[in-house]
Amino acid sequence: MSFARTTLKASRAFTSASLRTRSRTLVTLKDHKYTAQAVAQEMGGTGQGQNPEQLFAMGYSACLLGAIQAVAKNLGKADMAKNAKVHASVHIGEPEGMPGFGIAVDMKVEGIDEELLKAGHEFCPYSRLMRNGGVVNVSLA
Repeated sequence: MSFARTTLKASRAFTSASLRTRSRTLVTLKDHKYTAQAVAQEMGGTGQGQNPEQLFAMGYSACLLGAIQAVAKNLGKADMAKNAKVHASVHIGEPEGMPGFGIAVDMKVEGIDEELLKAGHEFCPYSRLMRNGGVVNVSLA
């Protein structure tokens, strides 16, 4: 199975049939509400911290939980969202037909219903990035 199909398969659990058939678009920003910065200088580090995949899993799960809790108020499900728990699994592997590594993500959410899950997934920036792609600028400093 190709990496693209694996990623799509993992994300289908969170999308309705109509969302699965829409065309892929690129997410661009009108403005920046928040900017986080990081610097990496040593591959592997000291072994005392998390690796990039763990950090991505932590970031995505926290972002999706925040999105669920944010949209829950509008759906009258704020109490339900208080008990939500988001589990993220980030998979790194070699994609078929291209060099390098690819990423696939499995998100499992407990304590909420399907309506709240779909709304949170639509609202979450990490979900949008994984679903639609985003602008990545790579340049020399």
